[in-house]
Parts: sequence; structure tokens; C-alpha cells
Amino acid sequence: MSAQTRATRRAKTTKRATKPIKRSAKAKQRAVPAPRGRRNSAAAPAPARGGLWVIAAPSGAGKTSLVRKLLERDPNLRFSISYTTRDRRKSEKHGRDYFFVKKPRFRELVKRRAFLEHAQVFDNWYGTSREHVDELRDAGHTVLLEIDWQGAQQVRRRAPDAQTIFILPPNAAELERRLRARATDSEATIRRRLRDSLGDMTHWDEFDHLIVNDDFESALARLAAVVRGDSSHRTALPAVRAAAEAIVRTAERA
Repeated sequence: MSAQTRATRRAKTTKRATKPIKRSAKAKQRAVPAPRGRRNSAAAPAPARGGLWVIAAPSGAGKTSLVRKLLERDPNLRFSISYTTRDRRKSEKHGRDYFFVKKPRFRELVKRRAFLEHAQVFDNWYGTSREHVDELRDAGHTVLLEIDWQGAQQVRRRAPDAQTIFILPPNAAELERRLRARATDSEATIRRRLRDSLGDMTHWDEFDHLIVNDDFESALARLAAVVRGDSSHRTALPAVRAAAEAIVRTAERA
């Protein structure tokens, strides 16, 4: 091979080595660096499932007022609106205080297993929508159920992670005074409500926590503390049990 031929081949080799390599569109796309601040990005984590608190009390103990004020103070709390077959009072609004339905509609919902709990209280029926509660909890909200002790029993079976709170009046005489102060019921209705409420008081020991509503602001502070995780009002504690038993004794003498 002549010197001229070898020189010509070296020139061609060098030209091929320095020629830019053509990349496919996909390769170019892979080679583009990620924008600053977006590398190793991940989807936002789903909110933690919210808790479920069942709050029950005899009629006249003040649970409705306590629950409403607690909801005003804590924006993460949500109230589960119950279904009921009772007549709407003048101060109540459908969809805000209750979902007011007729008894045939309520029976239909029971057959569809639409309720987390349902129970008869006095002459009417009450129920909590299972779907509504799950949606609120899945969104990360803590849900409050304001129901009676019968409904609480069902919730324990269907939602074992629920925490329960029972609210008691300071004594039977104060319970009667509060029932009469409503001025919305006849004397016969008041006497029946009082009789049933005194019986309801005996179910306090089925609940995890106990709040005595002797003073509204103090009771509200205790209720808020329990929902935040305070365990000093658990019904298993001797001092709490002694206080509850003393209150129930006033009901037995009434």
C-alpha cells in the first residue's frame, strides 16, 4: 500500500469519527434534563383517614349545644347529619339539622343497608348515612355523630375504631329544669321525655369517655380535650365512675 493510499484512509477515518451522531427523537427527549424543582417529584400523599366520635346523652343534657359550639371552634371537624322521621321544628332546617323524611322512605333506606346506625327514639326513627360518614373520613375530617345510646351500640359493631362519649347532666333535678325550659312540649311529653331520659342515663358505662355538663364552658373545654386525645375522662377511671354513679343515684330517687 502506498503512502498516499494510507494517508487517504486515515483522513476518511478521522472524518467519520468527528461527524456528529444523529439521534432519534425519542433519544433526544430522554436526554433533556428535567426542569429545576421537578426532579424526583411525587404525587401529594392522600390525607390520613379521619376519626369517628360518637356523642350521646339523655335528652336535656345539652349535647346538641356542646357539639355545635365544638364544630365552630375546630374547622377540621365535620358533623354527620342524621335522617329522621320526626316533624321539623320551626327553628330547624332540612339538610342542616336533619334530613327529614317520611317513614316509608326511611324503611326503604334501611332495606338498602344505607345506615351506619338507625334506631327508634320515642315515636320516631333516626339514622346515620354510612356513605356520608365514609366520604368525610376519607377526606381527612374527624366526624362527630350526635346520636342516642342505641345507635352507639350499632356503630361499635360496624365501625370498631369509633370512639364514644357520653354526656350527663349534674343531677336529675337539673335535667328536668332544662327539659321544661325548652317550652316546646306539652306536660305529658315532658313527663315522658324525663322518664326516658332518666333511664338513658344508666347506659353511661357503655361509653369510652364521660363528660358532666355542669357548666357549659367547662364541659365544652373537656369535650374538646377528649376529641384531641385527652384520656383523663375515660369511664374506666375510678374517679370518673364514682361521679357518674352519684349522678345516676339522683335519677333513681327522682
